[in-house]
Amino acid sequence: MATHLYRPGRFLWLSVLFVVLFAGCQATPPTAEAPTATPVTPAAQRSTPSPAAASPSPAPSPPAAPSPAQTRSPQTTPPAPTSTPAPTPTPSPAPRSLPPVTDPDQVARPGSATFPFTISLEPLVTLSEPPTYVTHAGDGSGRLFVVTKPGRIWIVQDGTLLPQPFLDISNLVKSDQYEQGLFSVAFAPDYAQSGYFYVNYTSRAGNGDTVVARYRVSSDPNVADPNSAQTILTIDQPAANHNGGQLQFGPDGYLYIGTGDGGRAGDPWDNAENLGVLLGKMLRLDVSGGTPYAVPPDNPFVGRADARPEIWAYGLRNPWRFSFDRATGDLYIADVGQNAWEEIHVQPADSQGGEHYGWDTMEGAHCFEPPQGCDMSGKVLPVAEYDHSWGCSITGGYVYRGTRYPHLVGTYLFADFCSGRIWGLRVEEGRWRVAELLDTDYNIASFGEDEAGELYVVDLNGAILRVVSSPTSARVYLPMVFQTSG
Repeated sequence: MATHLYRPGRFLWLSVLFVVLFAGCQATPPTAEAPTATPVTPAAQRSTPSPAAASPSPAPSPPAAPSPAQTRSPQTTPPAPTSTPAPTPTPSPAPRSLPPVTDPDQVARPGSATFPFTISLEPLVTLSEPPTYVTHAGDGSGRLFVVTKPGRIWIVQDGTLLPQPFLDISNLVKSDQYEQGLFSVAFAPDYAQSGYFYVNYTSRAGNGDTVVARYRVSSDPNVADPNSAQTILTIDQPAANHNGGQLQFGPDGYLYIGTGDGGRAGDPWDNAENLGVLLGKMLRLDVSGGTPYAVPPDNPFVGRADARPEIWAYGLRNPWRFSFDRATGDLYIADVGQNAWEEIHVQPADSQGGEHYGWDTMEGAHCFEPPQGCDMSGKVLPVAEYDHSWGCSITGGYVYRGTRYPHLVGTYLFADFCSGRIWGLRVEEGRWRVAELLDTDYNIASFGEDEAGELYVVDLNGAILRVVSSPTSARVYLPMVFQTSG
């Protein structure tokens, strides 16, 4: 999550905060102290300056990447997938036609577009350790599960933070670097019956190797069994940054995993475009069809000797946050950029996978390597992007499908970690449009979605906030509906 744990200028104090928070995490305490559960007061909102005036101080460049010849090539160490048949998938939502983006001029960018509604943020709870993600279990309980960087998951029930963590694996999690920690949790589609859930974290091994592990809830629905761990996948990380970390179950019932390109700057190991490694990819695993997993038989690179069969899509730098539209099944991927462009890709629900999303030939819709005249053939352009006059590190969100704010339905919310801006992305008049919805002082590390489809914002400084919205026009405003031809 490049720069996601760093904000220039006034947020340099975060490094001190992390040292204080993470000291003593070498061993699991008998009982973790509950984070403070008092509501957080949002910082005063800034007036929205022009793009030029809003340019943040650029994040410091990562250390110069060593020559690939001088550095070990990152090796992945997943267990051999089994040939167990895939489970019967959950029926996917009916696909819809999305506006194609075939030319850089069609990519949506912030500017003069406005939507007939506004949003604001309402405090829910605050934690005394940095939260990285919030989600639900899909079990009808209405609980929210808050993931924190040091390696704990907390429960918010009826607006109250419970005093005991749901899971504490801080003794396993390496979180001393900005882009390390416990990143996300995904509950199995049958969690109400199986009790299984999955986590993604950087381990204490190596440079913070990626671990995807499965756990099970105990007889107490508010406490997981820490001894139930089963490692699903490990990936050797050649550097401490660009770890991806998002887990999501797709509408097909498979587990999707976003992986970064291995870190440093400029993908020095050329991982993102190398189909022989799992870094810089979107992976798709059948975690219920084998031990520890099976490869879905319709993954796009199954049977290719030069490719890992787990790969669903590639050419990604650091897909820190991605999500599925629960109404359509479309996949939204927010990929953190290098030094110039942040980007969003949308994979239609009827995709067969195999997309190349550009990195590191391209950054956004622009040439990166080489800087001019790069070969864009076979690369999928983003539907939206913004340059670093607006921020420096994208945080992907969700398409709103709740019921409280009908005018917001169909709008994808995303933000920038450094500037605190929140935008909406939607289709209007047959084209993708981006409009700024709110300018905040938060370090937005993630969005979250509850069982009802309502959205939340996660501030790395501790706040969990609800998204609320109001229309700005009396006219009826409905999202456009698209149908596939035929």
